[in-house]
Amino acid sequence: MTADVPTILATSAFFRRGGRGPFDLRPGAIHYFAAELANARSAPKICVLAQATGDAEARIGAFYAGFAGTEFTMSHLQLFPMPNVDDIRSHLLAQDVIWVDGGSVANLCAVWRVHGVDEILHEAWQAGVVMSGVSAGSICWHAGGSTDSYGPELRGFTDGLGWLPYSNGVHYDAEERRRPKMHELIGDGTLPDGYATDDGAGLVYRGTVLEEAVSDRDGPSAYEVKRAADGSVMETALPTRVLAVPGI
Repeated sequence: MTADVPTILATSAFFRRGGRGPFDLRPGAIHYFAAELANARSAPKICVLAQATGDAEARIGAFYAGFAGTEFTMSHLQLFPMPNVDDIRSHLLAQDVIWVDGGSVANLCAVWRVHGVDEILHEAWQAGVVMSGVSAGSICWHAGGSTDSYGPELRGFTDGLGWLPYSNGVHYDAEERRRPKMHELIGDGTLPDGYATDDGAGLVYRGTVLEEAVSDRDGPSAYEVKRAADGSVMETALPTRVLAVPGI
């Protein structure tokens, strides 16, 4: 199934974590919501893209284990050291949901462009495949955001895919420099006005218009961040709807 209109779910939300280490994962409320947006509540097909961490095999394996035994049918697109599918376009267009993992957003966008994956993803988005992801997988759809792609000190990233003409701030409440860096980058004009998410929150765009903010639990929020004419920055908390995980 596909979304009724081109849809992006850009988040700072992740899998539910178990108690057996960092790779003990299960789908979170955000994944079920992505399937709902794709009108694919029954047996949704989700393809994971992990180029932001260089297609780390342990991480991809953890995602397969996490989706095992659930309603989801998972696949992945690997580009390191070479594509793992013969026809990338057909594979991505056959999905209900694309989930882009976090890591280096600068490397992610660069690798996609080398392989022409950015153009294929745009076609899939227009066809109703829900584009979604966390952190780098959130920033990538926007004009840019703050990133640690270049080192431990946050810097402005301005080379996103730009389908959404806004900036995007992730991990807004989890890393102390994220909020002031976004204010700085928007205030000095490096980045356009945009939106930000606390860990656990996400933004739903229908076409290029923000429709709503959601979260996977009570507490996380989303924000609009805008520059005034004098260069000051105004931040406004958005109404944020709490999602439920089926069966919990």
